[in-house]
Amino acid sequence: MKQHQARKRFGQHFLIDDSVPEAIVRAIAPRRADNVVEIGPGLSALTAPLLGRLDALKVIEIDRDLAARLRQAYPPERLAVTEADVLDVDFSRFGPALRVVGNLPYNISSPLLFHLMDYADQVRDQHFMLQREVVDRMVAQPGDADYGRLSVMLQSRYEMEKLFDVPPEAFDPPPRVVSAVVRMMPLPADRPRARREGTLSATVARAFAQRRKMLRRGLGDWAPHVPWERLGIADSARAEELSVAQFIALADALDEAGALGPPGRPAA
Repeated sequence: MKQHQARKRFGQHFLIDDSVPEAIVRAIAPRRADNVVEIGPGLSALTAPLLGRLDALKVIEIDRDLAARLRQAYPPERLAVTEADVLDVDFSRFGPALRVVGNLPYNISSPLLFHLMDYADQVRDQHFMLQREVVDRMVAQPGDADYGRLSVMLQSRYEMEKLFDVPPEAFDPPPRVVSAVVRMMPLPADRPRARREGTLSATVARAFAQRRKMLRRGLGDWAPHVPWERLGIADSARAEELSVAQFIALADALDEAGALGPPGRPAA
């Protein structure tokens, strides 16, 4: 079988250091019957050790040549290949208690993380390798320079832990950045949550659009609708100072006031 050339348009960087997938598999600690879906299996660097611990594995691969290689290398009862753009995949088709893993393409990492939020109720956990800068943003806390929209939205739905860094030389071709592995555990049903997710998303997006401005300015025409004192938020505060719980309270207050439209209608 001829050597596969990495395709830039798919953001392909293939793992060549065996110690990295071994460390990822140890972190996942799969059991034989677990319902695991791997995103972007590529040349099977992670696929092979996963299959060594699982009865069967599902994978999603956009590259038709790599999908064909996978079908040739593994029997269908052990490896089910979905050939598709992962951003178009309905994860509900894979069943409950999903364990999602993958070396995610850097060029779609944020859109993919938001796409997967729609299926968090059926996910047990997620283990991803991403650009370290993205992982640092995911796990950042209020007041951190990396704290922003990605931090708030993902932390409203997951408990997350950065596990370890992966150097560029672990890949072929080597990326220009350091990577990192993160664990994401969906929060339980009784977690603090906004009345409407759309309102929370819109509020966080507007608050961080001009993150250096005080919230009363950054929120624009929504600011007069905010009961600052009742929420315990100073109107001089900046978005990066608010906790996830405070953003939820802020979004609910804006929703109650109809700042984004009549209550009960989807947020813009």
